[in-house]
Amino acid sequence: MDYSFVIAKELNIGRNQVQAVLKLLEEGATIPFMARYRKEVTGSLDEVQLAGIRDRYSQLFQLNKRREAILESLEERGLLTDSLKSEINNALSLTELEDLYLPYRPKRRTRATIAKEKGLEPLATAIFDQKNIHPESLASTYINPEKGVLSVEEALSGARDIMAEWISENINARSRLRILFSQKSEISCKVLRGKESEGEKYQDYFDWHEPFSKVPSHRLLAMRRGENEGFLSMSIEPQEEDAVAVLERIFVKARNEASEEVKKAIKEGYKRLLSPSMETEMRVFSKDKADEEAIKVFADNMRQLLMAAPLGQKRVMAIDPGFRTGCKVVCLNEQGKLLQDEVIYPHPPKEDKQKSEHKILSLVQQFSIEAIAVGNGTAGRETEAFLRNIPALKSVLIIQVNESGASVYSASDVAREEFPDYDITVRGAVSIGRRLMDPLAELVKIDPKSIGVGQYQHDVNQTQLKQSLDDTVMSCVNAVGVEVNTASKELLTYVSGLGPVLATNIIRYRNEHGPFKTRNELKKVGRLGDKAFEQCAGFLRIRDAKNPLDSSGVHPESYSIVEKMAADLGVYLPQLIQDKALQKKIVLQKYITHTIGLPTLQDIVNELAKPGRDPREQFEMFSFTDGIHSMEDLKEGMSLNGIVTNITDFGAFVDIGVHQDGLVHLSQMANRYIKHPSEVVKVHQKVKVKVVSVDVSRKRIALTMKT
Repeated sequence: MDYSFVIAKELNIGRNQVQAVLKLLEEGATIPFMARYRKEVTGSLDEVQLAGIRDRYSQLFQLNKRREAILESLEERGLLTDSLKSEINNALSLTELEDLYLPYRPKRRTRATIAKEKGLEPLATAIFDQKNIHPESLASTYINPEKGVLSVEEALSGARDIMAEWISENINARSRLRILFSQKSEISCKVLRGKESEGEKYQDYFDWHEPFSKVPSHRLLAMRRGENEGFLSMSIEPQEEDAVAVLERIFVKARNEASEEVKKAIKEGYKRLLSPSMETEMRVFSKDKADEEAIKVFADNMRQLLMAAPLGQKRVMAIDPGFRTGCKVVCLNEQGKLLQDEVIYPHPPKEDKQKSEHKILSLVQQFSIEAIAVGNGTAGRETEAFLRNIPALKSVLIIQVNESGASVYSASDVAREEFPDYDITVRGAVSIGRRLMDPLAELVKIDPKSIGVGQYQHDVNQTQLKQSLDDTVMSCVNAVGVEVNTASKELLTYVSGLGPVLATNIIRYRNEHGPFKTRNELKKVGRLGDKAFEQCAGFLRIRDAKNPLDSSGVHPESYSIVEKMAADLGVYLPQLIQDKALQKKIVLQKYITHTIGLPTLQDIVNELAKPGRDPREQFEMFSFTDGIHSMEDLKEGMSLNGIVTNITDFGAFVDIGVHQDGLVHLSQMANRYIKHPSEVVKVHQKVKVKVVSVDVSRKRIALTMKT
């Protein structure tokens, strides 16, 4: 089925663009590849738009599978009419599809089916028509002890059960109530009796009410978590009289005795069938919406963390700090290779500062250390202070590094494979050092959910979360580019067109044949065929290659164009790359072909200006405020240096060096009104904050960024 028209209309994108993207996806193209190297084909759609097309196509594909199953079920049972088939084929949402199928869905025995078995459907039909009849008189004719109808009231009750089911399955009624529930419902939350002390962390929601349409993602997910953990009860519903009024406007056709019975059926049907059904729908709808928002926040935070400024290729000492067990010290070369590991004990209970200082200075001299990375966990600030008090280290950069996830990496299969002969403390220290050198290259080895930049990440749809985070990591890796001769298997895995198998094969080839000398040599790697080469080649870099374009973001399919540009200017290719004056003489229109247009040509010229450029920011030094190491050191009104560790809908968490992040609430982020913290800050940003309040017992620190 061709979904391009629907997707184009919904996403406000040209249908020809949607068709082109779907064709590329079918051929195995990745989103980074399409966004970077197929701009002429897609009309320069960005990664967000491309992912939107892919995801909506997937939804419609799944919808069509459900549509086919429904049609098959109706056909088998002889219930499929031409008009019903047309309605089902035209349904564009799962809700609409299920509403159409609801009256025909095979049911367990309901009160309505039991009433029908008693022969009461004709009575229900007569009352529902609301002609000028006397329901009680008519009902008396349906008394039948053999079928279990013993009285007029039993007959009328059974008829109302049947009418209630008709009402609850009516598409118009469900549609109108859906609108009422989404617009006019109140979400309320209460603590379960006897759970007050046990569920203290949810005390904000012990007696909570707010309009459902305005509840933010984080609050909804918090209430749902409290409910799932057995501390809270939550409900979503409008005023009952409003809902009943909506239904009466649809079903009450007259003012007579029959219509009074219909009104009773409406009330019964609403309370017993429609209200629970609509509340369930609202829970699903709101959860999906909250998931979408939380996943977006997580992905945005993840992108900012992955794209944090790298220190670069320096000789680094990394320290995983600790008190009783000592500080694990490792030394790494410019490529992050482990050279040596030691343990020092500068803190209590051993507190052997003299020996620790001697060992640090000896290692710094032996390995020409240029920077020291200190993990920000337990004893992190104390270790940093110890190092800064060593006069001979004044010329060495000392930097605190967020070690979230380092312990996860150190216990992982990846770490064991890389360092089979070392324990987890050494692996953790290596991860801290490499994270300073290149955050992206190191963080791809860790499950994104373990890095600590999410919002209720364990409560959201895990399939959607994984897709979003995989997209984000792949986008970042390909935006930066990967040095094929030094990259880890984990980093290569995220390169467009590769994956774990080809990444492993590339490393195996590299180990057996030495460094790659040209991009074309990649074609010799096992199972790396023409399609995979097309997808990955532009994102892989070969430093100091014979052809300088092999270290740039220019795709091999465009090399001939760049060579023609150089030839037309009468220079060699290296001259064109090195001379900006020559680049300005290029007339792009001369090189337009039926497959390559101005967008790609402009990208090529930009690459010539800065071959293989890193889009990440330059590294900036940062240090926490001296003398502040624990929450007990904090006083209201203090101004402190901080670094943003996580962004949520309600504010930003900031590390101020006391082993407990403080919260800058949304209302305290700026002197102007802002809708979301991301308007002001990003993850890993250095900020100035002021202490508003400190609650040591609850481990809560309130901060402000207002000036």
